[in-house]
Amino acid sequence: MKTLIVYMSTHGCTENVVNELKENLGSNTSIVNLKKNSNPDLKEYGRIIIGGSIHAGQIQRKVRDFCERNLDVLRFKEIGLFICCMYEEQVAKDQLKNAFPEKLHQYSKTEAIFGGEFNFARMNFLEKMIVKNVAHVKESVSNVDHKAIEKFARRMEKTYQPMFVLI
Repeated sequence: MKTLIVYMSTHGCTENVVNELKENLGSNTSIVNLKKNSNPDLKEYGRIIIGGSIHAGQIQRKVRDFCERNLDVLRFKEIGLFICCMYEEQVAKDQLKNAFPEKLHQYSKTEAIFGGEFNFARMNFLEKMIVKNVAHVKESVSNVDHKAIEKFARRMEKTYQPMFVLI
């Protein structure tokens, strides 16, 4: 099945995660960065994976807009959702829940939190100051969960078999 990964990356973490995810999914996978193409053609794909990074508790606006604009088309696709964020446990779960429309969560085959990173080399002065003061981090750090990426890919690759009830 043809797969499309639609994402947005601010400092490169999500882009790196998407490339790793694509390697795990194989050659029938395409990637679209919403920063470069905010309205990709979804017709030829049976599986669509959507992700982005969390900044100040929110996913990027272009990811949110893409989901809301394409909700009617996405409900007929196999959907996977993911975020990259530095929080763990319940805070990360809440961020995942709030990142996407509730209907999209209902349609999704699987969802994941892939960890994140603070990459000071790609941040501007203000972003560095905010991270230092809010997260109490003074240098670049990464907690990308490579096992979660592999697990997510395996779940997406499983054949979807809807249950039919005979009456």
